[in-house]
Amino acid sequence: MTRREVFALLGGAAGIRAAQAPAAPVAVARYQSYDDNLVTVLSKMFDQIGGLDRLVKGKTVTVKLNLTGSPALRVEGRPLGVTHYTHPRTAGAMAHLLGRAGARRIRFVESCWATSGPLEEYLLDSGWNVRTLTAAASGVEFENTNALGKGARYARLKVPGGGLIFPAYDVNHSYQDTDVLVSLAKLKNHETCGVTLAMKNMFGITPASIYGDDAGRGEPNERPGKGRGETCHFGKRQPAASAPPELDPTSSRDPGHRMPRITAELNAARPIGIAFIDGIETLAGGEGPWNKGVRPVKPGLLILGTNAVSTDAVATALMGYDPRSPRGVPPFAHCDNTLLLAERLGLGSADLNKIEVRGAPVAESVYRFG
Repeated sequence: MTRREVFALLGGAAGIRAAQAPAAPVAVARYQSYDDNLVTVLSKMFDQIGGLDRLVKGKTVTVKLNLTGSPALRVEGRPLGVTHYTHPRTAGAMAHLLGRAGARRIRFVESCWATSGPLEEYLLDSGWNVRTLTAAASGVEFENTNALGKGARYARLKVPGGGLIFPAYDVNHSYQDTDVLVSLAKLKNHETCGVTLAMKNMFGITPASIYGDDAGRGEPNERPGKGRGETCHFGKRQPAASAPPELDPTSSRDPGHRMPRITAELNAARPIGIAFIDGIETLAGGEGPWNKGVRPVKPGLLILGTNAVSTDAVATALMGYDPRSPRGVPPFAHCDNTLLLAERLGLGSADLNKIEVRGAPVAESVYRFG
């Protein structure tokens, strides 16, 4: 770690110690299908970690989908939901259970690839039945968080302790105007970060209007048409001047340094309340069809928890990896370990010895992605 990072962690250490709780339990289920019984399976998993009502009753719940990359890109022509996108059946099951548990409002969000158009249209292009999703519960809303969207202004989320790359992030209002944030992720490898799970899903909350390759230099570009690689991945440009700049523009531009740190501090700035990872069908070898060598796999796994660090640690172990592996050891062959960075920020434990796994035992459920 750099001196700046050490000082940032020490500066927020008192608050971190006060806020840090014991590792939350994580539920694991072996399940092979996206059929109607998914609701029953997921309901049982929520019961195993203490129940859903206590988390969402009477509250606004924001569900962050994982719709990475253009919907036109497919793996072997397969439906997006069985490879690298959130599956519409898992979204529907989650909406149904949230509504049944008494959630006041359910808002589905995603920073859609290269567009600021309505999320509903993007979902239709991705093969979703939007009417079925809205019928799953009352009070269902949608927001494309790639720009200002339906809000009057951007929300500024400060990173506790001062941050590692950025001190704060300007994001769509949906990430602030909520009581509970759900990360609806896939169980996948990632070309840069090794794994992309519940925490890495938060990388996508940065709006392209501010952090995109064609973001405005001064004010946000409310009609972005590109990704965010230049700013967040490679650090070749700063975000729009309306947002906080980097702490140190001379720091490493290596994506394997930047992306894990940005992921960890985004999770510190906007904590996840419910982490759900779908590993029924997914990809191995990368996060999407643009990665060479990706292959469809069927691990038949579901992972659920209320602490994203612990949930991701269990998911990483289920993929056949040591969640505490250092840089240079798979899955973190070319990057720093996001789990350990998040642990150092006080977000939760990545130590399997401290995490109670309920449901299917990890040792009996491993599906090796390597």
